[in-house]
Amino acid sequence: MSINSAMAAGASGLIANSSALAAISDNIANVNTVGYKRVDTIFTPNYKIGGGGETRYASSGVSSNSRLDVNSSGLLTPGVSATDMAIDGDGFFVVRPSPTAGGSSDAVLFTRSGGFQTDSSGYLRNDAGMYLYAWPVQADGTVNQNPSNVDTLEAVNLSNIGGTANATSSVRINANLQASTTPSAAAATYDPTASGTNMASGTVTPDFERTIQIYDTQGGVRSVTMSFLKHATNANQWHVELHVQPASDVTTGAPLIDGQIATGIVAFDTNGEIVPGAPTTLPTSLPFEASDAAGAVGAGAVRWAASTGVGAQTISLDLGTAGTPGGITQFNSPSNLDSTVVDGAIFGAFAGVEVSDDGFLSARFTNGVVRRVYQLPVATVFNPNGLASVGGASFQITEDSGAFTLNAPGSGASGTIAAKTVENSNVDIATEFSNLIITQRAYSASSRIITTADEMLAEAIQMKR
Repeated sequence: MSINSAMAAGASGLIANSSALAAISDNIANVNTVGYKRVDTIFTPNYKIGGGGETRYASSGVSSNSRLDVNSSGLLTPGVSATDMAIDGDGFFVVRPSPTAGGSSDAVLFTRSGGFQTDSSGYLRNDAGMYLYAWPVQADGTVNQNPSNVDTLEAVNLSNIGGTANATSSVRINANLQASTTPSAAAATYDPTASGTNMASGTVTPDFERTIQIYDTQGGVRSVTMSFLKHATNANQWHVELHVQPASDVTTGAPLIDGQIATGIVAFDTNGEIVPGAPTTLPTSLPFEASDAAGAVGAGAVRWAASTGVGAQTISLDLGTAGTPGGITQFNSPSNLDSTVVDGAIFGAFAGVEVSDDGFLSARFTNGVVRRVYQLPVATVFNPNGLASVGGASFQITEDSGAFTLNAPGSGASGTIAAKTVENSNVDIATEFSNLIITQRAYSASSRIITTADEMLAEAIQMKR
């Protein structure tokens, strides 16, 4: 009977609009939830009518389906922590319920909720308790990225980051040697290989001398003195000795003595600019063997003394190039060390983290060193709206969403990382209140269908009396 079908249609309208009310309620309740994705309710008619029409019509009612609006981004707003992050563009953070996940039984989830904080063990997790996963940066600075293998990821743990020290690997000297310097009497008999005639021992007074500080592999400060002596017969050449003070910090092989780590000539052209090749003979690379190196020190080799307990390092010495600013020059102005550029750093304690837009999470230390420790992947899927919600603003792959791909932030279809930022929910409160009014009216109208059909059915029953 059509009246009965009308009553059933009214009931389906009540059910469908009740479902819509529930979705709207969740949206309004989560308007301030970080990374929340609103729920849409889609109404679908159930009728089936042939192309030529129907002689008698029976109501079929309406069905409702809920779907997530994952593809729409919320507004990015400033966070309160250095570990607050958002994705500016497409993609998701990779998270898991456990920081020690492993194997196929551990869920791999995706989220836009980037309000991450450290737990008691130092792991980063968001407000829903999901742990952030990333590619670890290798010791040589490389990252083993894999677009589909989550086993290459590990939970981000800040408690594993200890202090650090950087050994010096490069020294640049910016200085001038006065061209009009008169050679000393000692220059005529100068010999760097004998203590009685060299500058490292203190026997020969240099025409110009300065001490610079370098850092060993343990962050210790070591003093290296550069001594210059004007050549006795060549106006454009200077004898140079680099020697460590105290000399006991190094063990050297002949002909190096008295703490010397390099000796040679620095030559200039008639324009006062350094000649990088012969007759310049001062080495531009200073290798130091580790203090525990086996065997005797070779000829011309330099080894850190056993008492220092430090490792091997090689320092490149940059004296400049003719035609370019800086370096060592020979002009007729007072000898002066303008500046030295020395890399490396003393030991520094872990002071915090910073995140770059290409996803590198770097540790910052009190000595000014910044070291990359993780790179955050951004996961993308073909159909984000096909993902399944598993609670906590996290989503799971489904057949509708398609497979995921892990990309470096900013590559492919992936968005970049916005540091100290969070993504608000994509709920528009004005739209939700408008939908709330419409849903309320539709629910009331559906209830009127039932009361009207009831009255008509009562009339039909009264016909018997």
